[in-house]
Amino acid sequence: MDLSSSTLWWLLAGALVAAELATGTFYLLMVALGAAAGALAAHAGLSATAQVAIAAVLSSGATAVWHFRRARAPRSAPAEANRDVNLDVGQRLQVPEWQPDGSARVSYRGAMWSVRFGGSGTPAAGEHVIVAVQGSELLVQPAPAR
Repeated sequence: MDLSSSTLWWLLAGALVAAELATGTFYLLMVALGAAAGALAAHAGLSATAQVAIAAVLSSGATAVWHFRRARAPRSAPAEANRDVNLDVGQRLQVPEWQPDGSARVSYRGAMWSVRFGGSGTPAAGEHVIVAVQGSELLVQPAPAR
């Protein structure tokens, strides 16, 4: 059984897609796109050198475009301070008094929580906003006026 060059390109593209599914590396899809371009070049009857060149140029170009696109995208906040991950971030609570070390105990959502001051200056009693949840401790800053 003799495999044509286009069949080899398609097998390579399929193997790259399978490897991407196993590893979660999106860049492998860009390389698989290049392999598919090599297969199309083989179907068009181009030489082996042209097939490799087309696959390499498309793989490199797609990988570079994806890399620069991701580099310019804004980074999300860490999970402890990301409202999409933790719905407590951004909620308001009352801090009745602060300890000298910048900690306090407050009632929040029907339970007692440890609170740590994360703002600048000296902590003062009053309304605060949760800016992060670190384990079982809430990091708060003074709430802006409504």
